[in-house]
Amino acid sequence: MFTSVDDVSARLAESGYLASPAVATTVFLADRLGKPLLVEGPAGVGKTELAKAVAQVAGARLVRLQCYEGVDESRALYEWNHAKQLLRISAGRDETWDETRTDVFSEEFLLPRPLLTAIRGDEPTVLLIDETDKADVEVEGLLLEVLSDFQVTVPELGTITATRRPFVVLTSNASRELSEALRRRCLFLHIDFPEEELERRIVRLKVPGIEAALAESVVRVIGALRAMDLRKAPSVSETIDWARTLLALGATTLDERVVRESLGVILKHQDDILKAGAKLDLDAV
Repeated sequence: MFTSVDDVSARLAESGYLASPAVATTVFLADRLGKPLLVEGPAGVGKTELAKAVAQVAGARLVRLQCYEGVDESRALYEWNHAKQLLRISAGRDETWDETRTDVFSEEFLLPRPLLTAIRGDEPTVLLIDETDKADVEVEGLLLEVLSDFQVTVPELGTITATRRPFVVLTSNASRELSEALRRRCLFLHIDFPEEELERRIVRLKVPGIEAALAESVVRVIGALRAMDLRKAPSVSETIDWARTLLALGATTLDERVVRESLGVILKHQDDILKAGAKLDLDAV
């Protein structure tokens, strides 16, 4: 999909995603080596958006598996359309079971879920396995099988092998440790909160019309908040939300009143808001 690291940076920027050199390099290597890309980092730093941006610039279909506690093989891989199978069995009362079984366990009755959908596709595909750390450990075993050989075995149909490997992105907020076996199969990328200069560029790109001075003030205050011992530090997405909020309020500069009135946009816990209100010194930032 990409010819060089610079090509990654330029094309992602065109889609609205400003990638650091580390991000661009790892994306290029994942594409060139055909390896899944495991992206870790705090919530809201652009892990999911990276997969979306890659799909956009590559003209690829985005297939997303959203992980959560309790997600299982039927939700991740495939399941059979049992209601339709029962209707088919009822309609063929005079058939032998062997005749009926051959029919009801066919493609017509198969419901592919994200993993199987991505593997069976013959078009460019980005497979996003989002928030992998929220899935149960058993799901990791399924991912190991799928990501090792890019094939899936459906007992009734046989083994389905990818004719065109998808570009795979796994994201994790590191709420639990992923297995070493899964990590070995992936290239690893950690995305942290961006440097001030990059975050200013992101704000200017995502919030058209914001003045450079206000964007700089926003980023500095966000940096000061992240330096505090908060339950949830503001993410890049919240930086962008705050910048949009300030524009909506008609603010041209940051003063104590507008900051205190809009802290709920960037801080999501009352004790964090109280701590920030007590410790934040606008004159110092």
